Formats: sequence, C-alpha cells, structure tokens
Amino acid sequence: MVQDRIIKTEYSEVMQKSYIDYAMSVIVARALPDVRDGLKPVQRRVLYDMHELGIRSDRPYRKCARIVGDTMGKYHPHGDSSIYDALVVMAQEFKKGLPLVDGHGNFGNIEGDGAAAMRYTEARLEKITEEAFLADLDKDVVDFVPNFDETEKEPSVLPVRVPNLLVNGSEGIAVGMATSIPPHNLGEVIDAVKAYMNDNNITTRELMRYVKGPDFPTGGIVINKDELPEIYETGVGKIKLRGKVDVEKGKSGKTNVVITEIPYTMIGMGIGKFLSDVAALAETKKTQDIVDITNQSSKEGIRIVIELRRDADVQNFINMLYKKTRLEDTFGVNMLAISHGRPETLGLKAIIRECVDFQFEVASRKYTNLLEKELEKKEIQEGLIKACNVIDLVIEILRGSKDRPMAKACLVEGKTEGIKFRSKASQAMAAQLHFTEKQANAILEMRLYKLIGLELQALIKEHEETMANIYRYEDILDRRDSMSQVIVQELEKFRKSYGRKRLTVIENGEAAVFEEKKIEEMEVIFLMDRFGYCRTVDNATYERNKEAADAENRYVFPCKNTGRVCLFTSGGQLHTLKVADVPFGKFRDKGIPVDNISNFHIEKEDLIYAASQTELNLYRLFFVTKQSMVKVVDGGEFDVTKRTVASTKLSDGDEVLSVEPYKDQKSIILQSKDGYFLRFPVEEISAMKKAAVGTKGMKLGDGDQVEAVYYTRTGAEQTIEYKGKKLELGKLKSGARAGKGVKVRV
Repeated sequence: MVQDRIIKTEYSEVMQKSYIDYAMSVIVARALPDVRDGLKPVQRRVLYDMHELGIRSDRPYRKCARIVGDTMGKYHPHGDSSIYDALVVMAQEFKKGLPLVDGHGNFGNIEGDGAAAMRYTEARLEKITEEAFLADLDKDVVDFVPNFDETEKEPSVLPVRVPNLLVNGSEGIAVGMATSIPPHNLGEVIDAVKAYMNDNNITTRELMRYVKGPDFPTGGIVINKDELPEIYETGVGKIKLRGKVDVEKGKSGKTNVVITEIPYTMIGMGIGKFLSDVAALAETKKTQDIVDITNQSSKEGIRIVIELRRDADVQNFINMLYKKTRLEDTFGVNMLAISHGRPETLGLKAIIRECVDFQFEVASRKYTNLLEKELEKKEIQEGLIKACNVIDLVIEILRGSKDRPMAKACLVEGKTEGIKFRSKASQAMAAQLHFTEKQANAILEMRLYKLIGLELQALIKEHEETMANIYRYEDILDRRDSMSQVIVQELEKFRKSYGRKRLTVIENGEAAVFEEKKIEEMEVIFLMDRFGYCRTVDNATYERNKEAADAENRYVFPCKNTGRVCLFTSGGQLHTLKVADVPFGKFRDKGIPVDNISNFHIEKEDLIYAASQTELNLYRLFFVTKQSMVKVVDGGEFDVTKRTVASTKLSDGDEVLSVEPYKDQKSIILQSKDGYFLRFPVEEISAMKKAAVGTKGMKLGDGDQVEAVYYTRTGAEQTIEYKGKKLELGKLKSGARAGKGVKVRV
C-alpha cells in the first residue's frame, strides 16, 4: 500500500540536510579550486575536453562553441554560459599570470568589454598547458572518475607540474564562503618550491625571500609590504594596490599626469568608473586643476592622460586621485581551496607543501607505471634474444605444430606431444624450453626480418636501454633525493621556457595625504527643479532672477556652501547631500541630477520636503502620515553626517504625507479622502523622537486615509479649493486630536 511507503520525518531536518548537501556540492564541485592543480571543476573539464578533442597548440584553432558544447555534454551539465566564461578567463592575459588557453578572436579587454559570442571565437591549448597540466595523463598519474551520467571518465585532478593555485590565483563565491587568491610570478613560486624541497622546516618569512608578494598581470604597486608576511602566514588579509603614475610635460607649459598601470581590481568596468570619478571631481569643484582627460589606452597598454593647468600642485593632485578614486584600491585575500576533499584556508607554506606532496605522488605513479612497462619490455626482449639464439629449434617447433596453442605449450611448458621433430635431440631440447606467456606470444608474433643481423643488434641495444631505464626508474622510486632532482629539473625547464620578469612593484608606500582647499564660506541659494536637477547660485544672481527661479523650481532656499541639504521622502527616509557637491554657477546652468550626489532616487521615491540642515536646527518639524499618525520632532535630530537615515518610523503600508517646520502655526487641519476635515490645535501634537511612530491625529473609517494637511496662522485667512468650491479653513469647527472630524459637503 501507499501508506506503507510514506516516511514521516521532521521538515526542518529534511531542509537542513538538503541545504547542507547543496552547499557542499557548490563548495566542492563548482566554486572553489583544488589546491593540487589550482583549478575549479569547470576549468579542469574544459582543459581536459580540449585535450581529448586534440586541440593542441600546434594544431588549428577550433570554435569555442564546439568546445563548450562537448564539455557540457560530457562533463559539465551546468549551462553553456558558465563554461564559456571559464574558457574566456583562462585566455585573458590581463587576468591570468599564466594563460592556459590560446584564444583567437575577440576575448574581451581590460576595459570591461566582454568576449564575442562563442560561435565567433576560436581557441586551442597553450603549449605550457600541454606540458605542465595535461602531460602523462596516459600514465595513470591521477585517478579517473565517472562523469555525471557515468558514460565517460574524467580526471579528478589534473597532473599539474607547477603550483598553479599561486601562479594564476583564483576567485570564487560558494555558499557561506568565498576564495580570493592573487596571482604570483612563476619564477618566484618555483624558487620557493625548490627552497621548501631543500628544507621542509622553512618558515613563511623565509619563503618570502623568493615570493616577494603578488605579481598582477596589470602591474601596479603594492604599498603595504610589511603586512604581507602576516597575510601569507594566515592566508587572509588586505593588499593595498596603487596604479602607476608618471608625470610628463604637456603643451604650453602644462603638466600631464599619465596613468600607465592600473590596480588589478580595476579590470573591467573599473576604468570607466575611474574616468567618470575624475570627471566628477572637476564637475563638483573638488579640484579646478583639470584641463582635460583622455583615455589613450590600446593593445600596447594602459595610458590615461589627465592634463593639468600650469600652476597645479601635481603631487597633491595625484594624492587626491589615490584618495578619491580607485587608483588606490584594496585586494581582499582569502586563500581558500579544497584540500583533502574539504575547504580550508591555507597560507603560503601550506599551499606549497600540498603542491609538493602532489608532485611526489604524481611522480611516484608516473615512474611506477613506466617501470612496469620497461619490465614488460625487458621480459619480451630477453625472450626474443633467447629465441634468436635457438631460432632453428623454434622454427622446427612451429613447422611441426598443428596449431598455435600446441606451439605455445611447447615454448612455455616444454610439451612436445603431437609435434613432429626432425630428430630426438631437437625434441629433447624443446622439452627444456621455459619461455613466459608474454615471451611466447612475442615469439609467435615475431616477423622474419627480425632475424637479420642488424635487427638483432638493434634488439640487443634496445635491451640495454631498457635495462638502463629500469635502473633509473628504480633509483627514482627508491630514493626521494632522486625523485626530488627529477621534479626540480622539470620546474627549471618550465621556469626557463615560461618565466617572465615581475610586473608588480612591492614597497612600503607612504599614505596619500591630500589637502583639500578650504572653501570660503558664503551663503548661496539652492535650486532644485521638479526633474531633480539641482544647482546653487549666489544671492545677487537669485535676486535678479527671483521670479523665474521661484516659478521654475520646486525648492528654493538659502544655505551655506559648506553645509548640507536634507531631503525627506514618503518612505520615511532622510537623504543628505553636501552643498559643496552641488554645481555652483550661472542661473541658466542645467545643474546635476540629485541621484548623482546622494542616495535619493527620484524615480523610485517621492520627495516630501527639502531644507538646509542649518535651518532645520532652528525649528521643530511636523510629521503627518497617510494613516493619520502625527508628531513633532526637534530639527536637531536630523543633523547627521550619514548619507541616509530613517527620518521616522512607519507602520506597515503607511507613508509620510507631510513634513513642515513648526513656526507660527496655530491649528492643523487634516483632510481625509472620504471628505472629512478635522481641525485641532497644534499644541495637542506630542513632541517625540524621530524613531517614534507618532500618535493618532484623526480617526479614519475603513479604507479612508489622510489626503491633505493644512495649517492656520493668527491673523491670516486661508482658503482652499475643495471639489470646485472655495472653503475657508478658519471657519471649520475646531475639535480635538483623534476625533473623526466633520464631513464637508459642497
């Protein structure tokens, strides 16, 4: 019955187990690299598939779509975009210290342009990938495991000969953890490996005599050299990076600041962001030294030229770039990798130790396999040489046998029954033969030309070479020093062929000290139109254009150019912006979108009230929400430096309807959507903190809400238009807070 197959269990336990299984799958099988080969599963599968397809460095390029499709169908069933992205990154020399794929076509650039579609681009393996990553796969050097549907076999790890995790680094986000390992110089890493092999007790600081620090493909300058030993000891820390800046003479006595190398973290859209940040410095008057900025970068390298005016303080300007843009940035290091099947944060020495242990394991399996093949060759060669010495007897056995099994039985066991011999002596000699199974098969398959004298000499010479190989392989397997020597020789070969000079400078840089020019404090008029564009003008300009300014702008008020402007939204948020960030100029200047200089987004939020922070400090503010919550808050509570804070607390579904400074108001009138008006003295509104919800201002019916807020003042009549007719607010009957009010019928 169905009931017998129902398993009752706790839902939370099932969810917990399922999530842990999912998390471990992402961590181990997708997002993190293996410390042994430094590759994520998708990278490993792409390289192995290219190897299987025969797309070698000395063969024609093949379409990336073919590589991606084959990899997805055989080894990595997780979508083509992730496979192609991995392939592209392995071909980008500005991301990898040692590119593993030779790309042909548009594979993107350092400025953030993406690669062309996979149907257009082509690729093949780099020579280093063949020699150091995929060589000897046929020698049982690594374990092969079934693929996802058990129709193919794939290597669990590639037999990489160099510490790829350090050379190329890695970045990946798993579940609850992430890895971020910077790339390093191949030659330096190989020197560190050799030093560790000579002395396993070497310390991290001693290893750093060889590995000076990260070596980014983009160059740049690491400026916290003294902090690197701690980072490499723990595997966690922050590397401070700067771009390389040169100063050149420009036209007409001007000075050009030229950026020739960028921080590694600026790869991608970072260059565009840097250019816009520099332009913003000029637009917001943070500096008036910039005359022009051009991006002259090309395939030859980065070249961003900033032209400065003649009397500019060049060093102060460069320090401003370090402080205000990403020309100085931080690379977060978290050297997390899969070690022995589990994620582990590793220091420099631990990574090198794991890689060296893997090299010995690969070498041991390789030379064990080679030794077995040489011993097999030796056995066959000795059998052939022995057979050549008694070739007449062998031929007599073959001619006298009825079939192959009879001849083989005679060669292996000396059985002569049924075989016709020319003489008894031959039969007696045949009975003494004791070839092995393999030797007998080789003799039976031997061709007659092998009996030629020169061929026999070649066989003897080949046997001598086999014996020499056996002696060498046994020595390598028996003595760790011999195996170490072989590993070091291979590393030296890779260093000589593929090593390059260090690109990144390691030093203890001085902190960038930027002295902002003090702004001369003055009163300006803040103007903001209904589209959210804002600007400031001086008092004289405003007075000359007062009528137009008041008509064309939503908010117009005086403020100090050193102060802040506060923006209150219907969502209960307070956004602040520095007046210094607002462009100051002519009356007809367009201004700057408020979104660009604050967290306020005019398309996503409704602006309720705007005022200078200085003015708010002088008053208290009335808050009224659509659900009729009212309160008075001291304006000093909004004197904050944060760009965004909560201006009030709102109930679910509620919005701020009105924010008004408390000046000379006598009574407040709340108008509901259903046509009720409630007038009561403002003294009945309680003073509260900005974090409070407020008190009930008006009793609302089901589905009703406050639609408008009005205030009356002594000696001033106020008339509004309601449903096409005029309504004098002062004549409304005065009630008490939290009342229902009166229904106005017109």
